[in-house]
Amino acid sequence: MSEPTVSRTGDSTKHTARPFIAAEATYRQLLDLQPNVAVLPWGATEAHNYHLPHGTDNIEATCLGEAAVEQANRDGARCVLLPTIPFGNDNTQLTQVATITMRTATQQAVLHDVAESLVRQGIDRLVVLNFHGGNEFKPLIRDIMLDLPLFIAQVNAFKLAPQAQNLLEHKDGDHADEFETSLLLHLTPHLVTPLDQAGDGTQTESELPAISETPGVWAPRDWQAATQDTGIGNPRAATAEKGAQIFAMLIDALTPVLVQLSNAQRGQFPFVIQDGN
Repeated sequence: MSEPTVSRTGDSTKHTARPFIAAEATYRQLLDLQPNVAVLPWGATEAHNYHLPHGTDNIEATCLGEAAVEQANRDGARCVLLPTIPFGNDNTQLTQVATITMRTATQQAVLHDVAESLVRQGIDRLVVLNFHGGNEFKPLIRDIMLDLPLFIAQVNAFKLAPQAQNLLEHKDGDHADEFETSLLLHLTPHLVTPLDQAGDGTQTESELPAISETPGVWAPRDWQAATQDTGIGNPRAATAEKGAQIFAMLIDALTPVLVQLSNAQRGQFPFVIQDGN
């Protein structure tokens, strides 16, 4: 059987790669950009109630990273967006089918190797753009900055716009709730099932309030015991319109962080790198 003929003409193909997206850009585009800030989106692969995709955190981190880096570069920054790390720390959620966890030691190794690669290329600023509440990078960042001459900032993107709570009818959630559902209805509505199929996101009431409610006290939540539908927070008042407003708030909050970091000179506190010089 002969191979099918594929027609390719110069008129039918247009190069549309965005020069600030590492997975799309050509080497020539990246040489021209000369980025000094790398942004690393980091999410998770886990259940998000019955109505949102397992990759919700990855979608949020990736879309925000793309939008904020594009705007920051328009405003004079030189940032590049790296591919999203799709696995987070989900050690308490492994009863959920197809949920994948990454141990802290694994995250440390991945982050160190990314950072070392950047240092070898002369990129001395890294932003970890996190959209998964179970990830905690602060001690990892401190250790890596002890070993390598670069500056790393952690951004917990879900905390960037506290004023977004004013848009929500249900303010007590933190997972597959009205906030996240609104974002996904705006970003990827085709991946959200009808909200009448969603669970109500009721969280199991604590029987040990001294542990659960005392400021400064923290303990992990066993997800199977904490919720019946894997969600925490009622999602049913979510709308795409709320999601668009929330997403704009997140972009507005993150963009100046990237611009200021890209334009900073070494020694401008807190942009200090301990490299022996």
